Amino acid sequence: MQKDGAISVIIPVFREQETINRYLGFLKAIFLSPGHEIIVVDGSFHAESIKAIQVPGIRTVHSKPGRGAQMNAGAGAAAGRILVFVHADTILPAKAPELIIKALEETNISAGAFSLGIDSGRTSLKLVAMAANLRTWWTRVPYGDQAIFMSRDYFFCIGGFMEIPLMEDLELMTRIRKRKDKVRILPQKVLTSSRRWNKEGVFRCTLRNWFIRVLYHFGVSPDSLKKLYK
Repeated sequence: MQKDGAISVIIPVFREQETINRYLGFLKAIFLSPGHEIIVVDGSFHAESIKAIQVPGIRTVHSKPGRGAQMNAGAGAAAGRILVFVHADTILPAKAPELIIKALEETNISAGAFSLGIDSGRTSLKLVAMAANLRTWWTRVPYGDQAIFMSRDYFFCIGGFMEIPLMEDLELMTRIRKRKDKVRILPQKVLTSSRRWNKEGVFRCTLRNWFIRVLYHFGVSPDSLKKLYK
């Protein structure tokens, strides 16, 4: 049964067993109010992340792999009036519940997301975050690591995420913009992990991401893009 005013936080995971409990501890400290729920959706065949959870009160769903499929499965199981889709390496602001509810109470706002921060003091990554925020504020098309949110009714009205191997967040938000529905970008920042930039190199990772995004806009299929991403 849907709960008025409550938020369902949906986290797609794939082999995040080493960090899942620390992350869920952060989230539970933010979403303390009664009615809010946290749903972990595991896309791994063996559900390693779910099996590793020790934090009480967490709902779990086992689904087929792929973020789009996982987030759709989480939304289907959600009881909250509002859905928030969060990556397992993204920390939300302490007042995230109040900010999300207030944003969706604004006239004609259909969906929203936070601004982007990266948990690094490196100047290069501060510039990456700045460029990402400028693009998001201009296009109103945020990415998944910015914690996209919307009402549950609206999510199902527009058909949810496409179950494609890559760019499911970009596809959804572009679809919303094409409908001319309003997207609110909050000035408060989430803090996403710098691990992929540290592992691959800032220049290489950023250039690869931009290149893939351009190819997607020119109609290259998500299946082909996934091969390039790997």
